Amino acid sequence: MNVKRFIIASLVIFAVFQVTGFIIHSVILMPTYAALASLWRPDMMSYMWIMYPVSLVMSFLMVYIFAKGYEGKGIPEGLRFGLVIGLFMQVPGIFGQFMVYPIPFTLAIQWFIYGLMEYLIAGVLAAAIYRPK
Repeated sequence: MNVKRFIIASLVIFAVFQVTGFIIHSVILMPTYAALASLWRPDMMSYMWIMYPVSLVMSFLMVYIFAKGYEGKGIPEGLRFGLVIGLFMQVPGIFGQFMVYPIPFTLAIQWFIYGLMEYLIAGVLAAAIYRPK
């Protein structure tokens, strides 16, 4: 395993998750969240710090899985990996939340699509950055 590229890819993906997450949740979906304010925890913002370590661990795990199955097929391999991981994470995660919480189906669909796009970007970055020595 190329440790240097593994760490770099993980940190770049972490940064991209933070930027895309901000754009998606604090810009695009904020009006929807405001309209659904009664659904969220009143103290939700005090728990948002949890997002950072979870995202960091997720970034490292994602690159680790990519590196272990690395086939050297470039960007298409990264897209395929991002799609598989995205579906693996988004389908049960988002639609499980839809079953449990009274969120609009349109919000679940937006979470699914935007999240899948994040994983596709992450897969491409993993393929572009991680390569064996």
